[in-house]
Amino acid sequence: MAAFLLDGPKNASVTLVLAHGAGAPMDSDFMNVFAAGIAAAGLRAARFEFPYMTKRREDGKRRPPERAQVLLEFYLDVVRELGAENLVIGGKSMGGRIASMIADEAGDDGLVCLGYPFHPQGKPEKLRTDHLMGLKTPTLILHGERDPFGRREEVSAYNLSTSIQVQYLPDGDHDLKPRKVSGRTREQNWEAAIAALVSFAKGL
Repeated sequence: MAAFLLDGPKNASVTLVLAHGAGAPMDSDFMNVFAAGIAAAGLRAARFEFPYMTKRREDGKRRPPERAQVLLEFYLDVVRELGAENLVIGGKSMGGRIASMIADEAGDDGLVCLGYPFHPQGKPEKLRTDHLMGLKTPTLILHGERDPFGRREEVSAYNLSTSIQVQYLPDGDHDLKPRKVSGRTREQNWEAAIAALVSFAKGL
């Protein structure tokens, strides 16, 4: 059973489930800001940690994620625990990828990916997009234009399902953070991403 970190009203019309990325926990700065933004918009954010991250929190030892099948089954259990009705699932990087792999099976209302890892860094030929071609769940991918796990010019050429919309954050990296030279700030990109996420969830 997952331990949830909940933000926002219990009676919210939509609950958004946010899974963390491979290296940072559910209460990283990124996750805290997005959960707070979701709650401020009157929706509910539910965060949880995969087993390897829970163990790290307990003993401080860094571990790699469990194999994909373990993560997939754990996320499905999270959806069952929360109930799929009025539920949008997703997450940061790896968390969003795992959510995308169970979305159609889980029967939730929508999917949100924050910086999708389309391929390993520096290996654009090793695509992680096969399941995205036939995805039926309404999906929003919020992605930095210069994300090393899939730059805008690469992603725009992928054959993705028509249920997927990709919104790019100007000059954003994998954390959606722009460079100073762009004239934008991290806060501006994060606020834009939160606004898009909330609009998507409310519109389902």
